Parts: sequence; C-alpha cells; structure tokens
Amino acid sequence: MQSGFDIAIIGGGASGTLAAIQCLRRAASPLRIVLFEPSGRPGRGVAYSTERPEHLLNVPTGRMSAFADRPDDFLDWLAARPGHAGSGREALARGYAPRRDYAAYLADRLEAVRAASVATLEVVPQRIATLQRQHRTWRLEWPGGQADATRVLLAAGNAPRPLPVRGSGSLARPRLVDAWDYAGVAAIDAAADVCIVGTGLSMADAVVTLAANGHRGHIHLLSRHGLLPLAHACTHEVHGFEVDALHPLGARERLRALRRQMRAAASHGLPWQAVMERLRPHGQALWRSLPAVEQRRFLRHAARHWDIHRHRVAPAVHAVLQDLREAGRLHVHRARLDMALAGERCVQLTARTRNGGLLALDVDHVINATGLEMRVQAMRNPLLDQLLGDGHACAGAHGIGLATDREGRMLDAAGDAQDDLRVIGSLRVGEAWESIAIPELRVQAEAVARDWLGDDPVAPSM
Repeated sequence: MQSGFDIAIIGGGASGTLAAIQCLRRAASPLRIVLFEPSGRPGRGVAYSTERPEHLLNVPTGRMSAFADRPDDFLDWLAARPGHAGSGREALARGYAPRRDYAAYLADRLEAVRAASVATLEVVPQRIATLQRQHRTWRLEWPGGQADATRVLLAAGNAPRPLPVRGSGSLARPRLVDAWDYAGVAAIDAAADVCIVGTGLSMADAVVTLAANGHRGHIHLLSRHGLLPLAHACTHEVHGFEVDALHPLGARERLRALRRQMRAAASHGLPWQAVMERLRPHGQALWRSLPAVEQRRFLRHAARHWDIHRHRVAPAVHAVLQDLREAGRLHVHRARLDMALAGERCVQLTARTRNGGLLALDVDHVINATGLEMRVQAMRNPLLDQLLGDGHACAGAHGIGLATDREGRMLDAAGDAQDDLRVIGSLRVGEAWESIAIPELRVQAEAVARDWLGDDPVAPSM
C-alpha cells in the first residue's frame, strides 16, 4: 500500500462509496484516494449487506440515483438488468427494488468511475483505530499498518443500540439475535415464538424474513410507543403548501399546522403522504430552523411520530405486517422492557406497560431491533472515542452524532471547523437530523468532493 494519500475515506458503506465516486469523478490530477472498509466490499454497509430478496428499499426506484445530476441513473441501471428488460419503465420507477440490487449498483458505478478517473482508488479491508493530526496531514493507524492523508472524510456509518434491559448479558446467539444479523434471523425455526424489541424499520426487516421462511410461531413486538412504520402511498402526489411558513413555529405549532394540511389534502382527494412528500426536501431546513429548546421538545415528544410518517416502508412490506396482525400471529405491546432471563428452554421477559402493569412473555428468541445509536459516546467505537478524547471532535447538538458545520466540517473541542476533516452520513444527525437516506447522502458526498476538488466533474458517472 502507498504510504501517503491525498484523500482517505473511513467507512465504505453507502455514504463512503458515494463520496469515493464523487471524488473520483472530480479528480483533475492523479490523486491518491484510499477507502477503508473492513469487509473489503464497498457499497454494502449495514443497510445494503443483506442478500435477502424480501428486504426492499424504502424509497421508490426512480428516486434512488447515486447522482443528483442524473436522477434516472439507478432506474436506467435496473432496467438493463436481467429480469427487468420487459418491465414497464413507469412501473419499475414506482416499485421498490431489493436492497441487494442497490448494493450491486453502487459497486458497479464505483468501478466504472474508477476505471475512467485519472485518480487512483485503493480499497483497504481494515478498521481505522486512531486518527492523529501530523502538522498538515492526518496519521491513520490500524492493526499492523499506518498511512498519512492530506484530507480525511469520516463515513463511519450506523451503529446499533444495545438491548436496553437488565440481564441482557446472559443472552447469547441464537437466543439473542441482532436484527442486522440477517443470517441469524433467517436461521430462527419457523415454529419458534419470537419477541422483537423495537418497532422501527429493522423490525420490519426481521418480520418479513420470518414470514418469507414460513414462520408459524407467535411474533411479539415490544416498544415504549407501539408505533409501527407506515406505508408509502400507491401514488406519489404532492400536496402544495408554503413550507417556509413552518419555520417560525415551534414543534407543537408545526404539528398542528401539518394536521391542518393533511385535512386540506384529504379534501382534495390526496392521502396524508402527499403532505410528507412536500416536506421531503426540506427536512434539514426544518430541523435547523428550530431553536435548541424546540429541538429537544421534538426529540422527546415527536421524533418517533416523525419517523413513522417520514421513513415509510414499501407497501408490500406493510402488507406483510398487516396480514400477520390480522392472522393473530403478530402482537404489538406498548411497554418498556425491564428484564430478560435466559432459561434452559426459553427466554423469560418482563416489561412495564404505560399504566404501570406488568407484561410477562416466554419466547424462544429475542431480536434486538432497537435501531440506530445516535449518542456518540455510547457507540462503542474506538476511533470516535479517540477523536473525542484528543479534542479533534466533540458530541453534536443534544449529544447526538458529532459536531459539524453545515458543510460537514468537523468541529474540534474549541469549536473550530476543520476543512481537512469532514463528516458524512448518520454522524451528522445532530446538525442536520435528516442525514441517513440516499437523497441526503448523495448531496453531502457531492458537496465534500466539490469543496475539495472543484465544481465540475471530469470523469463520467458510468
């Protein structure tokens, strides 16, 4: 491996791969770029590493291009794939492709632009342990190696929350399975009774896999709020209204205003999703326009309601959840998990309901689907701990993510922005809130590459 690089990208999931693509596109000279991805397989990460066909994108195909300047790129790529040649283009654009197809698309586009670029890209299958400033460069170290880089982009990706319960230390696989352990979920016996802790998108992944395997046992869903993801509408019409009028309002007033808009949309024959479609490009601006006290109120009282309306699932996924509930095999419990005890034959769970009652469940397996860990100090990431400890980084607003400016420049302990140390993806959640979906990630990736390398792409995107 070369001893020095112009750009180092830490993390090769979707965000890191999009950044590598944009840097390769804009390189006008033979830059040296390195992508550190422990799996050695760029473009997959947690979200897209699944090989299960039932795990679908949560955004229609027509909106998933890796390039803001080529909005139909993923649609074009998918339409040319075997099995889709005879599909109607409009129907394909409205559909929801398997996530494994999107991983293949990102890898394909990375290789295409890599071959056309004057820059070089090296993919290193290592996890960076430390990052230290060395005058005008950064020293990256990993077990058995080190290198210097002039600029560093941190694209560390998503971190799972641990199971928040007493006794979880006594649970081990296969009794306790993480929802992102796709093979572990698929290995659960079809007759087993299962409790899934958490009712978000990773829960939906687990349920559709169990259903695809012909699951016959009972599935218990457990969360404090008991709110399940909602579905996209069959059409993607937009209800027009002035989004800027929301900016002066607090969190509660915005909720009231959105309810009024949903009633207005219904009067015109539009579903409530049409209001959310109007908000879709404005999520970051809406978050940033809230004062800190209102952001905290949103996090306490409205974040989960926002999530189920904003981060919707494919209609086919929602239909699986509904069918299982109607069949009496999917049970939703609104309670807080209190204790888990692993016995010889089952796992005994106890939880507290909202009214103070006790819920007791005996199940064969527990699936941890509590979602993303947003508190950076709780992510158990040695690199992030080192950056925080050495003052190169600090926690973001409200303790979530890392502190950055609007361009993704990392703020150090003194609050100074570092142009040669940038952040992309979920670690920017404190500053941007909406920072995990492809439409946001591709904009962030392009912005970093543009700031570092110039406005105009040199290499083609395919």
